[in-house]
Amino acid sequence: MLPLNPEEIARYRRDGIIQPRQGLGPEALARLRDKLDRFLIEQNITDADYVPDIIERDPSWLEYGVMPEILDAVAQLIGDDIIIWGSALFCKAGKGGRATPWHQDGHYWPIRPLETVTAWIAIDNVNAENSCLRVIPGSHRDRVSYQHDVDNSDAIILNQVLKSEHLQSAPPRDIELEPGRFSIHDVYLIHGANPNNSGKRRAGMVFRYMPASSVFDRELAARQVQEMGVLDLSRRQLHLVRGVDRSGRNDIRR
Repeated sequence: MLPLNPEEIARYRRDGIIQPRQGLGPEALARLRDKLDRFLIEQNITDADYVPDIIERDPSWLEYGVMPEILDAVAQLIGDDIIIWGSALFCKAGKGGRATPWHQDGHYWPIRPLETVTAWIAIDNVNAENSCLRVIPGSHRDRVSYQHDVDNSDAIILNQVLKSEHLQSAPPRDIELEPGRFSIHDVYLIHGANPNNSGKRRAGMVFRYMPASSVFDRELAARQVQEMGVLDLSRRQLHLVRGVDRSGRNDIRR
């Protein structure tokens, strides 16, 4: 049985985000929690609000990005030719946390055509109290990348902040997830998160998926570092995890 039914796919097209009914099983979740604890120790990571490039740090993380529960749902949304091009941990400790400002991912992602989705996997219980993901439902529909301001404040994780006039009229929605559950959201969806000062850790991980008909433009990524001051994505590994590279222009990691 496919993970998403027609009604859920229609809801994703309408809202820009979906929380599939099926998450990771208890054994997979237990392995994931243990792996996170060991990874933080091995990498000597103490401030783990945001840890990018975890596949580059440890290729075995890829195991979770290709789990059928996740990959089958992604395939229903972007097709059967799929590249994982990004991965990260979000591990807000529960005090002294930083906010993730309202933004659109695609504003600084070097993918052309810009078609990609993110799977956000909860490792801990993730809710409004400990600063779950917040989204503006439907803000993806116009397929427009809105203007952002640059803010290099230490109070936020990302330096790209959506201009306030572009926030949609729809009220924000909290995306609360039990451990092992995940959400998938569209590249144009406006989203962010409050700082976590609840005293409770909020750990999750993300994988970024693009259809293999798109191209990951490394030259564009390098220019964006110079022009926008964003994280350098130009050396990201590309993993073809299903199908073929339809574009024929992506340097897939073998």
